[in-house]
Amino acid sequence: MATLAETARMLNLRARIQNRAQTPACALPPLILVTDADRLADPETAVRRLPRGSAVILRHYRDPRRRELAHRLAAVCRRHALRLLIAGDARLARAVGADGVHLPEALVRHGCRSWRLWRRPGWIVTAAAHSPAALRAAAQAGADAVLLSPVFATRSHPDRPPLGVLKFQAWARRCSLPVYALGGITRRTAPRLTQTRAVGLAGIGGLIS
Repeated sequence: MATLAETARMLNLRARIQNRAQTPACALPPLILVTDADRLADPETAVRRLPRGSAVILRHYRDPRRRELAHRLAAVCRRHALRLLIAGDARLARAVGADGVHLPEALVRHGCRSWRLWRRPGWIVTAAAHSPAALRAAAQAGADAVLLSPVFATRSHPDRPPLGVLKFQAWARRCSLPVYALGGITRRTAPRLTQTRAVGLAGIGGLIS
């Protein structure tokens, strides 16, 4: 069975060939680790294990040491040729020399665009989405790509019904942005996405187990 990284690279390469994975500045990473304060209290070890060229989205929204963690992860990512995106805080992203920002769905839904004031040239901007309306809002907000979830059942959102492969594919086809598959992504489930329009894979548990 292919590793998650191999499956992600295959999806990403196909998307590049079909011209779906090019941001204005650079190609999108094939694999994204999304940090979680409960399931990944100290993400540095997991980040070091990522393949070169992957990306990390730092959430840890309520962590009182979030700024310190962002600085540490920025240093780790630079040493390991990874990209760091800070969720919901473009000012912090700029302060630590991150490679972009991730926009939570609530922020996009409310039309907040203050992050543009801090944006650096070459940044990657991703957004979260759980519905077709959220996919459209992400495109209108100026995101480069969107993380659509949950594709499969996941511990992060146990009360949210998974989309499944067919609905994920249908929504991704109608989206004007490159779409990452997030939610329940493991070595067992990832191969089910190989014929979809996913530009890559994103996850928490599946990337650290």
